[in-house]
Amino acid sequence: MPAQQPTSGVYEPDSRYAWRRLVASLAISTVGGIGLWSAVIVLPRIQGEFGVDRGGASLAYTATMIGFAVGGVLTGRLADRFGIVVPIRLAALMLGLGYLVAAAAQSYWQFLAAQALFIGMLGSSATFGALIADISHWFVRRRGLAVAIVASGNYLAGTIWPPLVQYVTDSFDWRTAYAGIGVVCLATLLPLSLALRRRPPIAGHDDPLGAPGAGPGAGVGAGVRAGVGAPIAMPGSPALRQTLLVIAGLACCVAMSMPQVHLVAYSGDLGYGPARGAEMLSLMLGLGVVSRIASGLIADRIGGVNTLILGSALQCLALLFYLPFDGLTSLYIVSALFGLAQGGIVPSYALIVRDYFPAREAGARVGLVFMATVFGMALGGWLSGEIYDLTGSYQAAFLNGIVWNLLNMAIALWFVLGRLQHRARLAQ
Repeated sequence: MPAQQPTSGVYEPDSRYAWRRLVASLAISTVGGIGLWSAVIVLPRIQGEFGVDRGGASLAYTATMIGFAVGGVLTGRLADRFGIVVPIRLAALMLGLGYLVAAAAQSYWQFLAAQALFIGMLGSSATFGALIADISHWFVRRRGLAVAIVASGNYLAGTIWPPLVQYVTDSFDWRTAYAGIGVVCLATLLPLSLALRRRPPIAGHDDPLGAPGAGPGAGVGAGVRAGVGAPIAMPGSPALRQTLLVIAGLACCVAMSMPQVHLVAYSGDLGYGPARGAEMLSLMLGLGVVSRIASGLIADRIGGVNTLILGSALQCLALLFYLPFDGLTSLYIVSALFGLAQGGIVPSYALIVRDYFPAREAGARVGLVFMATVFGMALGGWLSGEIYDLTGSYQAAFLNGIVWNLLNMAIALWFVLGRLQHRARLAQ
């Protein structure tokens, strides 16, 4: 860990302050990530209390994810304009309000509205994409690792929160659990936001460090200034690059969703039972955390686009392995390989945005790509089910995922080739 200590009013990336900020950001992401898991944990209780079927009860998760996807763009724009503290404090208030409103809901539609609007759109969304974009401003040499660590917060939330929420639900009821979540979010996120008050010197920020009269770039050397901004030049308009990244994010997560959403059902179809499938899924997601951190270290050496190509190629290979290998042991091994392959793909988009776009636009642009990844998971899960219904087998669904994966790889290669062509023209 770097030994430098930032002095007052001076911006120093990769400093001790940056690492302390990283720890606070990971804590915020882990607390705020509850919004992605709470509806899943209490689903059976919701189904019984409001008298809906399993599909209707599952709608709460879908509504939360849609709100999360849209909110990623909105909170990213807030962060770009006002700094990360504003969306994080808004998230703290909205998560607190949302869980208290949901706990007091008298109808299922009230519960759904609280999940989608307060918990998903205005709450948890700020603790993922916008937070990842923010931490990218505070690291240059270790940017890939920093982004990967913060991106692991939602995985950690899925590890830490469910047993706690389940315990309170079993001991009391789901309404007590939801009210408790709201109080915890308020009591932790607001104080943690104090650690994020400083702002990096990004063009367009009038007061980057909270110091009166400190203009953009105050106290920053030329080399650091270039590391913070200076997007990589290449052919194609910014709109084209953004559109291609959105398509790439959608495509990789359509492919990623196939085993993540259907592995339990696939295990049951093969006669191994859903419990075995759940163990495979747990193994996959656990190794996803390992993959996410390792990919961050790799990205610091080879860059975001090359990391995306590596992760996407390995994910495609793992999907191919699902086709011939359907024995119990081999499924555990392939699921482990898939987890090790896919964990670093999504965080790499934040690094690509930082490489190819101005730093002051990072929050909104990262939010757009992450929104596409969420929609990709939703589309892929549904599409794989439809393909299974049409064919009676998951083989065609795996092939469908491979095709989408190849599209993602093609877009990533376009970025690499475009950059090389631009360099070649400059060298002539």
